[in-house]
Amino acid sequence: MRKHITRRTALGMMGGTALAATLPLARRSLASTAGTEIDVISARYSFFDGKITEGLISTLPDAPPPVIRMKRNEPFMASVTNRLEHFTTMHWHGLRLPNAMDGVPYLTQFPLGQDERFDYELFSPDAGTFWYHPHCVTMEQMALGLTGILIVEEDEDPGFDSEIPLNLRDFRLDGEGRWLDLWTARGAARGGTFGTVMTTNWQLSPDYQAGAGSLVRLRVAATDTTRIYKLFIPNAQAKIIALDGHPLPELIDMPSTEDTALFLGPGQRADIAVLMPDTEGQQINVMTDAPGEPHLLARMTSQGSSMTRSLSDLSPLPANPVPEPDLTSARLEEFVFGWSPEGDLPNNGLCGSLPYTFWSINRTPWAGDAVEGVGPLATFKRNESVVMRLRNESPNDHPIHLHGVAFRPIRSNKRTLPPYWTDTVLLQREETIDIAFVADNPGDWAFHCHVIEHQKTGLAGYIRILDS
Repeated sequence: MRKHITRRTALGMMGGTALAATLPLARRSLASTAGTEIDVISARYSFFDGKITEGLISTLPDAPPPVIRMKRNEPFMASVTNRLEHFTTMHWHGLRLPNAMDGVPYLTQFPLGQDERFDYELFSPDAGTFWYHPHCVTMEQMALGLTGILIVEEDEDPGFDSEIPLNLRDFRLDGEGRWLDLWTARGAARGGTFGTVMTTNWQLSPDYQAGAGSLVRLRVAATDTTRIYKLFIPNAQAKIIALDGHPLPELIDMPSTEDTALFLGPGQRADIAVLMPDTEGQQINVMTDAPGEPHLLARMTSQGSSMTRSLSDLSPLPANPVPEPDLTSARLEEFVFGWSPEGDLPNNGLCGSLPYTFWSINRTPWAGDAVEGVGPLATFKRNESVVMRLRNESPNDHPIHLHGVAFRPIRSNKRTLPPYWTDTVLLQREETIDIAFVADNPGDWAFHCHVIEHQKTGLAGYIRILDS
């Protein structure tokens, strides 16, 4: 039986200090290098003119967490130092990386105390759009801003003229920029507590410049703790080229109306190829269908003379090397997601839990972050083909995220699902979805809802993939 991380076994993983990240945001989208130093720090920022919001959490002074870039199949060191008074870890959402680098407290490492450092040795066989966020004191730290985009570059230039990452997330602020409650018990027991200020890269409906007639790659990441985005781009030539970090086998039309919107639940991503208008000053709007009326997430404005590009200049991106499961011999495991009776949730770890139990997997709520003595939901042999049946007994949606592997949705009792590789599937109310994968990455892998209030009030667990 594998032993989980304790303070004694974790001491050897820590030590040293990191340099503070001090470059302005515009210069902080890292070129492909051997690594980067990341300090988790307090920050302040102006969301509204003349009003400063204190108490944010970032990895840059008074700016959003930067875009981090690395190369496919090349080692990358992300050295994270915690400058906060409370504990943290860093998870690299969607990367199929070694288990010890996954950043899940107690399951793969001991949480980092103040001024402690952990060197995450990252390596990705997949190119695509991923993201990073804490997995300790998760609700508070994510709600206060600690979410950033991680890009793994393709081996060959895919042919775009420019690239715009869009980090979508809410903040719960009043009109003066002061914090409201980050979560509510009512929200946690239902669909989650929604933010009051919708931002893109910490800005309200920002405007980006792009060459007229050029091809732009949008890298969209839904890093909010609750909100399901319903994306559409009206009156534009645009194609979806990848979802959740994995290329599509063919380019598909990006929805242009709210009635046909692309749904992105918390944790999900989309890469979208957009052809800019030929005339300088013309605009393209990236929208989401929101309560009340559609909301402008970001605008792109054509600049200069037309580059006369065409979407036909693009080919599908190279497929990532994900092993194909054998569905004829795959082992079936069933998981039920539903409510649990309200009660006091044990806070048995340094990473904290919300003080309620509302949710469960297989009718057993997660007992908190310290997992010593808590068994896996299922154990698989290495390289075994697996089908996991995910059944939602609740009237709420759950974006279900599985660490460490990529999987295909293969069937639903409610809709037709495209069988694209992913790490997060949006399980709708009273829906049952079967997902399939090869258990090729040994370790204990977290398995949870990415509505963070659901995760922290019981809807979490882990699976085990044996070494041999």
